[in-house]
Amino acid sequence: MRRIGRPSGHGRRGRRLTDPVDLPRPTPGTQAVRGRLAGVSVRAAFWAGAWVGFALALGFGVVLGAAFVWLAGAVLDWQRDLAFTFGVAQRLLPFGDQRALLRDIQVTWYVVIPVVGLAVGLFGALLGALIGGLVAAAYNRSPRHALIIVELPEPAAVDEARVAIAEIALPLDAAPQDRAAQPDSVAPTASDP
Repeated sequence: MRRIGRPSGHGRRGRRLTDPVDLPRPTPGTQAVRGRLAGVSVRAAFWAGAWVGFALALGFGVVLGAAFVWLAGAVLDWQRDLAFTFGVAQRLLPFGDQRALLRDIQVTWYVVIPVVGLAVGLFGALLGALIGGLVAAAYNRSPRHALIIVELPEPAAVDEARVAIAEIALPLDAAPQDRAAQPDSVAPTASDP
């Protein structure tokens, strides 16, 4: 049975990973090399997950701390209004026995907000570290790996760089014919000043 190829550009659902379309042009003196990412460092993924989790959870924790402070003030105002309206002692109202704690939360807002932010941030760092480590371990165990493109120096560019370094390393007072006769590694002699 003979296969008939599709016309180019029609009916394509997407491009394959091995297609050279849209590859970035390598910088001069380098060559683009394809490969597959064989493994990810679990330790690096663990710490990266911890930092990302901490940063995201710190922002959420600060907002949560501000909400706690606002809620404490709202409950205190609500208790004050209920006590005045109904003529009931404030300690008999809901949250009446926590009045001192709510007042302390409202008054020391500049301590409560950062402490709640740090507590939630540390919890987020723990979760992020666990997720990062698990994702890295799962990637390393998976049979399929991501396609990557790496720019490596071309062999000609490496040779040119070695020659340039060798010329710089040669003594400046040596004659041009002496430079051609000297080996790649030049050791200083007793005649050099």
